[in-house]
Amino acid sequence: MEIEAARYDVDVLVCGAGCAGLSAALAAARNGANVLLVEQAGFAGGIITTVGLPYFDGIADLRTHRVVVRGIPLELLVKMDVCPPDVTHFPTHNPTIDNVERFKILADQLLAEQPTLRVLYHTIACEVQLRGDAIADVLIANKGGLSRVSTRIVVDCTGDADIATRAGAPVEKRETLQPMTMHFRIGNVRRTASIRLDCRQALVRAQARGDLPMFYGPGVSFIFAPDEVYIHAIRVPADGSDPEDLTRAEIQGRRDAWTMFECWKREVPGFEDSYFISSGPFIGVRETRRIVGQYVLTEDDVMTTRRFDDAIATGCWDLDQHPNRTTQGAALDHDRIIPEPYDIPYRSLLPRNVANLLVAGRCHSATQLASSSTRVTATAMALGQAAGTAAALAARSGISPQELSGQRVREVLVAQGGGPVEG
Repeated sequence: MEIEAARYDVDVLVCGAGCAGLSAALAAARNGANVLLVEQAGFAGGIITTVGLPYFDGIADLRTHRVVVRGIPLELLVKMDVCPPDVTHFPTHNPTIDNVERFKILADQLLAEQPTLRVLYHTIACEVQLRGDAIADVLIANKGGLSRVSTRIVVDCTGDADIATRAGAPVEKRETLQPMTMHFRIGNVRRTASIRLDCRQALVRAQARGDLPMFYGPGVSFIFAPDEVYIHAIRVPADGSDPEDLTRAEIQGRRDAWTMFECWKREVPGFEDSYFISSGPFIGVRETRRIVGQYVLTEDDVMTTRRFDDAIATGCWDLDQHPNRTTQGAALDHDRIIPEPYDIPYRSLLPRNVANLLVAGRCHSATQLASSSTRVTATAMALGQAAGTAAALAARSGISPQELSGQRVREVLVAQGGGPVEG
């Protein structure tokens, strides 16, 4: 029986169109590669659009607010009218976009501008076929059935190292993972001076009654409109690489979001005439699998600002590890551990045992604690740009990403306005 609906033959296949994958696909196409980008959602943007997180965390030094990530992440902020192209500092350490739907449109437009880039939404990369130590084909599934993609280079931006795992590259995953968060929005809210404290106290009471398993913060922000609150407060322990556990987390997250809304509408001044706008549509996943790559970035590397000759991006976010319990008033149960801007090496994008694979985003090669810093939006975009650039360079030269010089990748990134920050 014929099971394959179509065949694709490309230079570079990018799996996942989140923060890392969007940048990877754009970078690969802009560097001359014939690219196919596949994404399980109906739009690109990852946590920004599938979860609703509007923050560009990791683009600026947490202490000085100096811009330390440029390239595609900064381009996106400029095109969202957040800042001018020559910006050197932001008013805050994590600038935000004011419209998630507009960001979806921007991502579509940028992808469509590349004549050598093809996009398949509602598509998942589900299996790989190896030839020796290289991926020969990737099977993708969508409404057309199963299709085969023959490709020179694969960039795994799935967040969960799905392709690396299927290809037999070594990965690791902690037994206890950081909790997931379902973000949501509530409209027609009247802002009061004590609204954040009132919301917190109401959640404390809800938890004491047994209505709410756990929460953090809550983060209550008027980012999108003066009468609309954006909430990050849900905390669901689960494994996002386990389909049954992920389903359970989505269900729990939605239930907890509605519980919070009803609690506030009933008990908090300002919410009397409010209405629930939306959640998700996906729950936010902080960590699952990470590759064990050619180099494993450590928390010591991060905190001592170790320099690497093959640095391809700069990280700056704190060691942001959420606990699986309630933390009132904040996300963490300890003081923030904030590094100086640090290097992320090209080798942390290279898995072991698979010759033609790059990995970018939160599943790149780093220890659990180091990855709690590198996993954030702007840093993931920078890693994606590096991986996409490297994929195009390798495909053009007829070599594997492992054979490609990290210094060469860095030179090209810098020439194109990206790469690691100096100093």
